[in-house]
Amino acid sequence: MRFWKFCLGKDYKEEDSMKKLITLAVCAIMIVGGITAQTKLTLWTQEGTAENAFQYVQDLAAAYSKVNPKVIIEVLNKETEALRQDYQTASLAGDAPDFLWTVSDHAGPFTAAALIQPVDKLVDLSKFGDASAASLDGKTWGVPITLGNHLMLLYNKDLIKAPPKDTAELIKMAADLNAKGTVALTWNQTEPFWFVPWLGAFKGGKVFAADGKTPNLNTPAMVSALQLLQDLKFKSKAYPAESDYNTADTMFKEGKAAMIINGDWSLGDYQKVMGDKLGIANIPQVKGAGWPAPYTAGKFFMITAGIDKAKLATIVDFIKFATTKENQLDMFSKLHRLPALKTAAADKLVASDPVQKASAAQMAVGVGMPSVLEMRAVWDAMKPEFIKVMSNSETPKDAAAAMQAAALAGIKALK
Repeated sequence: MRFWKFCLGKDYKEEDSMKKLITLAVCAIMIVGGITAQTKLTLWTQEGTAENAFQYVQDLAAAYSKVNPKVIIEVLNKETEALRQDYQTASLAGDAPDFLWTVSDHAGPFTAAALIQPVDKLVDLSKFGDASAASLDGKTWGVPITLGNHLMLLYNKDLIKAPPKDTAELIKMAADLNAKGTVALTWNQTEPFWFVPWLGAFKGGKVFAADGKTPNLNTPAMVSALQLLQDLKFKSKAYPAESDYNTADTMFKEGKAAMIINGDWSLGDYQKVMGDKLGIANIPQVKGAGWPAPYTAGKFFMITAGIDKAKLATIVDFIKFATTKENQLDMFSKLHRLPALKTAAADKLVASDPVQKASAAQMAVGVGMPSVLEMRAVWDAMKPEFIKVMSNSETPKDAAAAMQAAALAGIKALK
């Protein structure tokens, strides 16, 4: 009350006009400054609009601002690889976003360049599931949001009665479906992330040697896995001549493909489109070998290094808000992602969900995705050769040798 009397001049005599004028000017600055004294944060995420995940992140940020009206969070979407590249560029230019909602394998390159900060002392990580995918050098560089982020087999119950148990059944099913004008299986043939599960089905099928950093790509397992996919495509006609992510996604939604290999991030959208027609199973076992082992990890909050204390406190508060049990279960209901918060993951809403049960079964036979810096060089080395194999322009043997050479050169360049 005294502040307003002071600003309105009630404490001054009429003759103190100049003093009153100066006081009113100062008060105006104070009032305007108070109105605009908001904390503005920028969050980059690789969540896409197709699965309504980006919209969910936006809504979550808006819900936080509603409770904390002095905080504005701008959410920007960037494709996974674009986010990695743009974040590094923006950081070097001193214009990085304040924090990220992204995949675990970004931890490797971001920590190597000292772009993000550890979160061990900021959040009680014991409340969350496995955060090892974002752990390097004895520190944790991300707060878990979801677990999984793994591939699985999804199928249309109107087109097939049951999914194939192994690749022999897949080949037979492909012949039957092709005769009816339907594609058996579709998936993203442009990214090695979709290839890695098949590599894991063969003995010794790992991208790194025992030290976890030396590329292990020119191996019999690699040649066998590449040969399998090449044969399934060109000999058995099990999947289309070409398909990137969006093409595969559209074919499955429109009923032009009976099955798709896609990740847990797509479940919510497919359930919305297909309803009870959607079936979920493990990727078929390789006949004469083992079960495909998809990479598992999850999504994480990562915080830019050097953030001032006030902003950092607000970011941590938002992270705690986003990962409350209530919000984690809300995310599960809308996106069908396995919550990272232990109490949410154990809730009956999650435990009794048949879709999540099937997803968890696939995740159980997966392997943790390496988050070391060298993984970046491995991905870059695998992609062009994998695409050549899938276009039948290179033999699996030559591709494996080229991958190894490129990975070693890439790691040398990184260091």
